Amino acid sequence: MISKKTLKLSLKSLKDFARKRLPDLELISLDERDECPVEIVRDMCSPDKLGIQLLFIPEEYGGFGGGTFDVYCVCEEMARIDLGVATAVLATFLGSDPINVGATPEQKKLWLSRIAEEGILFAYGATEPDAGSDLGALQTTATRVMDGDKIVGYKINGSKQWISSGGIADAYTVLANTLAGPSWFIVEKGVPGFKHDEPEDKHGIRLSNTAALAFSDVYVDADRLIGGVEGQGLLQAQAVFGYTRLMVAAFGLGAGWSALDRAIPYSTKRIQAGSPLSEKQGYTHKLIVPNVVRLEAARAFIEETAERIDAGEEGSLNTEGAIAKYMATEAGNQAADASIQALGGYGYTHEYMVEKISRDVRITTIYEGTSEIMEMTISRDRWQLHLKTRGQHYHEQARQMEALAARHPQVGAATAALALHALAEALEKARAARLTRHQHILLRIGEWIAFAESAACLARRAARSAEGKLNEKASMRFDAPALAALSRIFARDAAMLVAGQSLRWLTGAGGVSDAEMAAFENALGLPAVHRAQAGSIPDMDHIADVLYGRAAKHAGAPAA
Repeated sequence: MISKKTLKLSLKSLKDFARKRLPDLELISLDERDECPVEIVRDMCSPDKLGIQLLFIPEEYGGFGGGTFDVYCVCEEMARIDLGVATAVLATFLGSDPINVGATPEQKKLWLSRIAEEGILFAYGATEPDAGSDLGALQTTATRVMDGDKIVGYKINGSKQWISSGGIADAYTVLANTLAGPSWFIVEKGVPGFKHDEPEDKHGIRLSNTAALAFSDVYVDADRLIGGVEGQGLLQAQAVFGYTRLMVAAFGLGAGWSALDRAIPYSTKRIQAGSPLSEKQGYTHKLIVPNVVRLEAARAFIEETAERIDAGEEGSLNTEGAIAKYMATEAGNQAADASIQALGGYGYTHEYMVEKISRDVRITTIYEGTSEIMEMTISRDRWQLHLKTRGQHYHEQARQMEALAARHPQVGAATAALALHALAEALEKARAARLTRHQHILLRIGEWIAFAESAACLARRAARSAEGKLNEKASMRFDAPALAALSRIFARDAAMLVAGQSLRWLTGAGGVSDAEMAAFENALGLPAVHRAQAGSIPDMDHIADVLYGRAAKHAGAPAA
């Protein structure tokens, strides 16, 4: 991992580059022309210019060896600048991930060194027209080319769709079926039989190049099979989902904040009925504060997961990556949409960046796995934990929150515990009534899990802040008292969502009879969840004061 100083300098260089090359007027103009600024993307990935790609490459291959936390910080900043350009840059890192994870030492030295030293652009060729995000359903094939008993190469046939940087990349990692199963191959541009279509006419991220790929008897030598062994493709892809989805989560976080950072100053100047919008609860408590809370809950989960990956925790943390992506991208979309509303008619025009940000951030809930796939991933994995622990997994998580609340009563941990206890009861009711046969119930369970775990995570972050133990590279936008208030607000929201929505949908699926209703409401802790809402408005007032730089007026909010 790189030092805090190096990361800070890299982020400053990125901001300075964007200020000169990608000001808002230029971004809006490129968006209107539906143009990917290829030269700028190449300069960002050039060792002689910005060299942002060096952060992602291990030191032994000429890079800086940035860790997951470093990459999250860079991805958030790139998304704050422009999500289309960020997508074009990230495409190289996605494209090189199969190499990072599964390639032979010789392959890594060749290709990762070329990315570092030459700034070549990669693309990630996995998605197909009929398979979508289901990598197990791919139809592209790689047929062996033999010389006697020896495999000397492969002929690739098939097509890929929605490929970021598909029309501008220098090389591609392509997933194709072999006799032994899905496998990754490296294909360079310009080889016979390989072509890409014209760029897609997209709703957003119009500054990125997205194009379909077609392969007709495309020959590659055997040394282009990543890892040198067939059938490892899905394992190699799954090994990085926790990491890559964290980067898309950072995109949602950065874009959401980019929109809010335009709405907040606007509201200080916009006068309505004799006073600025920033002084009106109807504005701040609906359009600004709730979105800040959701974004910072997502940040807490991103940062904690990044730290766990960097610490070398066993497993790919796929589910944690799914929760981070789900929470951050949904929050980013809501924040951008609210920012349009916050600017009124101005927000709805192309002249103001929030309209563009709203179109751009929409893709983050789709690529690298849709929000619905995230819900299913989360639900299925945590369901297994519920079963293995005989229903105690989330009760145990709740007890940990109760212990944290005893040490730090102001960080919302007690209310997060209510959300976790309610989640455990909801899962057990779904098990006993066999309600997971309903796909909608499975998806809703994924949502409840994501909110409850994020509430616990934000409470931990607030406690670490109070103890002065946050990661030195962590976002410091909010001090410890503000983080505690953010955590209390989100914990209340999470508890209401889990308890209220589980009652609604489990009853709706026929799992709770009239006779069982009162007992189930008590098991969910609904009375306690309702009591925990005390202090909501003072906490929201406090966050509004922090956001607008006003002296704190509302001290002493009740613990939750």
